[in-house]
Amino acid sequence: MKGNVITICCSASFYKQALEVQKELQKQGYKVKIPHTAHKMKKSGDFAVETYKTWFKNPKDFTRKAMLMRRHFKKILESDAILVLNYKKNDMDGYIGGNTLMEMALAFHYKKPIFVLNSMPETSSVYEEVMGMQPTLLDGDIRNF
Repeated sequence: MKGNVITICCSASFYKQALEVQKELQKQGYKVKIPHTAHKMKKSGDFAVETYKTWFKNPKDFTRKAMLMRRHFKKILESDAILVLNYKKNDMDGYIGGNTLMEMALAFHYKKPIFVLNSMPETSSVYEEVMGMQPTLLDGDIRNF
């Protein structure tokens, strides 16, 4: 991988894994940026996504969601590439949600390499868009990075 600053993009459900992958990539000499909430989860030890997604109970908190999105977009722009962590979620292998898809689109628009950890089924609602961005698929092995 050319460059040495990587931003991890993934569902909040995968932030525990994001912290593990961050540590592994740092051992390989990369500077790794992760979502702000992943840092909070690590600090508190609470990885329950519902704890942090307060905007569903209080719509005024969507301003916080907007701030978190902008903050992560900035990390993507400051990076050499992104790594999408897409594990199984809601009985779907290789899950990529709406927010991660937007992050991938930003990287794609700015011509940043996109790496995706796991393959995803052709039945995914975002399969066409993800594959259209021509990511490098790592076949489930971070060592392929």
